[in-house]
Amino acid sequence: MRPYRGIVIVTVIACGSKDQDAQAPVGSVVECGAPPAAWIWCDDFEQDRLGQYFEVDDSNGDFARASGVGFGGSYGMRARWSVVGQVSAGSLHLAMGLTPQAYLRPVDAGTAKYRDVYWRVYVRNDSSWTGGGGDKMSRVQILANTSWAQAMIAPMWSGGSPATSAYLVLDPVSGTDEQGNLRAQSYGDNANLRFLGAVQGATPLFAPSHVGRWYCLEAHVRLNDPGQANGVFDLWIDGAAEARRTGLNWIGSYGEYGINTMFLENYWNNGAPRPQSRSFDRLVVSTQPIGC
Repeated sequence: MRPYRGIVIVTVIACGSKDQDAQAPVGSVVECGAPPAAWIWCDDFEQDRLGQYFEVDDSNGDFARASGVGFGGSYGMRARWSVVGQVSAGSLHLAMGLTPQAYLRPVDAGTAKYRDVYWRVYVRNDSSWTGGGGDKMSRVQILANTSWAQAMIAPMWSGGSPATSAYLVLDPVSGTDEQGNLRAQSYGDNANLRFLGAVQGATPLFAPSHVGRWYCLEAHVRLNDPGQANGVFDLWIDGAAEARRTGLNWIGSYGEYGINTMFLENYWNNGAPRPQSRSFDRLVVSTQPIGC
C-alpha cells in the first residue's frame, strides 16, 4: 500500500437525516442491480464487490463490509479507529478507464479517458464522534505512470486546522505545468505539484451538533479544455451548493490519460483522538449527475 499523500478535487452533495432508524427501509437502498448507463461504478454493499477494487486495505479488520451499518440498516462499510493515535483505518481504491499499468485494474472496459466525473457516497459519523473530519476521505485523480505520478488530484477532505476541521474542503491540485507537461514523478510528489487554491464548505459536518446522521456527498470534477482555464470543482451538501472553484487549469493540454482512479479512505494525519468509527454506503461513480 502506498501512503495517502496526494490531493483530489470534487463536487459534493449531501442529504442528511438525524435519525438513521427513521430513514428508508433496506429494500429502497439496493440500487446497483440495474444501474443507469452513465454509471461507471456502483456499490451499495448489498453484494460483496470488494474483489473489483484494485486495492482493499481492511486495516486488520478495522475497515469491513458489515450488515446493519449502512443507510437504512442495510449493508455498508464501517471504518474503526480502534486506538488513540491510529492514523489509517483502511481504504478502497477503484480504477476506471485507461490506466498506465495492469495492476490498476479498471472496473469498465479500460479504454476511456474520462474528463467529467461525478462520484457520490453516503457517510455517517457515529453520534459520539469528535476531533473534526479525520482529514482524508475521498479523491479522484489521474495516475499517469507506473510510479503513480499524479497529473491531477481532486480531494474531498476536512480542513487542516482546528478552526476548519469540522468542514469539508475542496483542494484542487495539478501535477503538470500550465502547458500540460507532466512534472510529478511519483505519488505524492509535492515538490512538483501546483496547488490551485482550496475552498471550504459552509456546513460543519463533523461538529458535535451534526454527527450521528447520514449525509449524501456527491462530487464532480470537470477537467479544463486544452489551452483553457475552464476546469470546475463543486461541492453540495444536502443538495445545497456549499463551495465551488471555476477557472481551473488542471492539466494544460495533457491528454495521455483521463481521470482513472477514485479513492475512498480513512486517513487521520495526526492520529485519531479517541477510538471511534464512521460508516459509508451507496458509492457511485458516473459521467452524469447522480443525486441522493
